[in-house]
Amino acid sequence: MPRSSRSKTPETIRQLKESGYSPRSVREEIHRNLVERLKSREPLLPGIIGYERTVVPELENALLAGQNIAILGERGQGKSRLIRSLTQFLDEYVPILPGTETNDDPLNPISAAGRALLAEHGDQTPVAWLHRDDRYGEKLATPDVSMADLIGDVDPIKVAEGRYLSDELTIHYGLIPRTNRGIFCVNELPDLAERIQVGLFNLMEERDVQIRGYNVRLPLDIMVVATANPEDYTNRGRIITPLKDRFGAQVRTHYPETTEHERSIVGQESVQFVDPGLPVVVPDFMSEIVAELSHQARRSGEVNQRSGVSVRLSISNYETLRSAALKRAITLNEDCASPRITDLPALASSMRGKIELETFEEGREDRVIDDLTRRAVVDVFGRVVPASSLGEIVSSFESGETAETSANRSSAEYTQRLEAVPALVSVVKHLGCDGSDAETASAVEFVLEGLHLTRQLNRDVIGGGFRYAKEPPAPPTESGLPAGFSEKMDDERRADLRRRLQQRRRRNRE
Repeated sequence: MPRSSRSKTPETIRQLKESGYSPRSVREEIHRNLVERLKSREPLLPGIIGYERTVVPELENALLAGQNIAILGERGQGKSRLIRSLTQFLDEYVPILPGTETNDDPLNPISAAGRALLAEHGDQTPVAWLHRDDRYGEKLATPDVSMADLIGDVDPIKVAEGRYLSDELTIHYGLIPRTNRGIFCVNELPDLAERIQVGLFNLMEERDVQIRGYNVRLPLDIMVVATANPEDYTNRGRIITPLKDRFGAQVRTHYPETTEHERSIVGQESVQFVDPGLPVVVPDFMSEIVAELSHQARRSGEVNQRSGVSVRLSISNYETLRSAALKRAITLNEDCASPRITDLPALASSMRGKIELETFEEGREDRVIDDLTRRAVVDVFGRVVPASSLGEIVSSFESGETAETSANRSSAEYTQRLEAVPALVSVVKHLGCDGSDAETASAVEFVLEGLHLTRQLNRDVIGGGFRYAKEPPAPPTESGLPAGFSEKMDDERRADLRRRLQQRRRRNRE
């Protein structure tokens, strides 16, 4: 019942009966509220991006059917966020008997404490109101989770006060009974010990629990939702079959299917501090590179795909890129910050540990990160920069013109550089980066690096930066080497690349 006006909110069971209140189960609440949402065409799960045509329809069916749900997916696919958003389909407020651990319905109490309260006060029994956000319980499954945590145990303090062990009032209820009339989630369900899984499926179906040998009949009104890794939620995994049978629906999540979805999630979830007088402007192509980098990692044969590549990788990379740009602007006393290509090496710190390689080798992780980053840059470059606008820029370098970039070079120097290469001006405008020196610097570095990775300009490492020039083309590299490796590489690097390519071909054949 809405709690829009405190004066009209029933405060006793008599007033509650007079208001026309009729108890509804959790599943009925969710069913009816979802039906209303569907009729009104309201967004069902705001903040959940990229699941509109895949996950959401399956979830709608399960909720309308009132089923317990198992949500399967790799790490970083938004499973927890998805589950926590289900409370919006509950009624905004429900009446409860105050002081009851199990959120008893005033007209149908299930606990001994609730029945005793009703017997003592009758229709004058006070009524409290519970918000839907307080009707959600969650437990991260670990091997040390006990039945006492989930169901309850005898409270020795209550026994010491003189109650008998057989008295239900000696019980201290666990998380599940305390979430009565709500949604209870078990994260990483297969990590529960088998004996706890047995107790859980028994509670889901028969609602009979034993606490220290004392049978307690608890007609709990709970919708159970669980999350798990698909690899563990199989016959070869760590979950017992009878428990799987208690879940009416299995819903599979997935990583963002497009870089547009990935960017939207990053913009929604990343922490972005506001520094007065020093804005950080991230050009679209730089945020696109961050998203593409994660997609490259999810397709790479070098990365263990069974462990997954979380969306948190994109979020951390985006935050690190902004921080690197901000630090440079502060150091150079500039009034605007914008990430550049020369800031990308900073992403190594936020990527280490978030990707797992197929095989371990000292120093290999950084090389893989470097290769993935180059692939991301060249792919985004091919998508956002028109090829027809590049010929004139390359021609300006054929007369011996050079360009230097560095993470510590001031943004104003890049703006001055545009005067020497007028053809760059139109490309910078096309990228939407002519609003400030910082954005211009970012666009110039992006174009130069893109020309290098597409083998139209050569690049040399000088000091802490790079020098781009048009020189006679280097001899062709060995067939099959990835794009973006036109710079001279030592024999060890070439041998490493050749070995990895052979391993990839071998895996593909297998």
